[in-house]
Amino acid sequence: MARAGMERWRDRLALVTGASGGIGASVARALVQQGLKVVGCARTVGNIEELAAECKSAGYPGTLIPYRCDLTNEEDILSMFSAIRSQHSGVDICINNAGLARPDSLLSGSTSGWKAMFDVNVLALSICTREAYQSMKERNVDDGHIININSMSGHRVTPQSVVHFYSATKYAVTALTEGLRQELREAQTHIRATCISPGLVETQFAFKLHDKDPERAAATYEHIKCLKPEDVAEAVIYVLSSPPHVQIGDIQMRPTEQVT
Repeated sequence: MARAGMERWRDRLALVTGASGGIGASVARALVQQGLKVVGCARTVGNIEELAAECKSAGYPGTLIPYRCDLTNEEDILSMFSAIRSQHSGVDICINNAGLARPDSLLSGSTSGWKAMFDVNVLALSICTREAYQSMKERNVDDGHIININSMSGHRVTPQSVVHFYSATKYAVTALTEGLRQELREAQTHIRATCISPGLVETQFAFKLHDKDPERAAATYEHIKCLKPEDVAEAVIYVLSSPPHVQIGDIQMRPTEQVT
């Protein structure tokens, strides 16, 4: 069903990073349902290709275009934006969804684990944001939108050592989103910046965090009724469908049963 306020986005292009599963895949599907062209990128695109075929056979009005991109490699990101420019003119909506957590504490974590989180959660997000803005600017797009999928971990620090560095990267996303909003105002543009900060969402996230302890990962999602990726996708649609004069800075959302 076409949603009120989404008509103006029909046939325009959205980039969704980390679109091969979880929140990213749900966001990509929701946008295709609303008639957008969606470039979904990830390091491996098999799942995105399957999702694109599903969307097509379901008769959704938009299209999903899989794109292989290693977000830890700036050259990969730049060549993706270049391909989007030459094949589809440019990016109107950028959804920085890709993110990862490694179980590297502050006292004994590995530098490589910290770097992996920083490269994707902070640097890749910033590079994609810069390139998306430049894409909008060069085409005189004044109503674009940049949405960062943040986390409740970007607003409070839980007493779990395995997520402390991850939390620091998400605090960075909170600051980057507000800094972006301010710079967009300085540039006198009506491009908007929003972050969406979910609590516990039932995805493969915990299984990647606790990759050596699948029982602990599974237990993460068993003690409460978690958010679903579709709940976060619904928040993205809400943000995009808000009138152009309304700037939603942040949506903080938790499972009702989540305490912290």
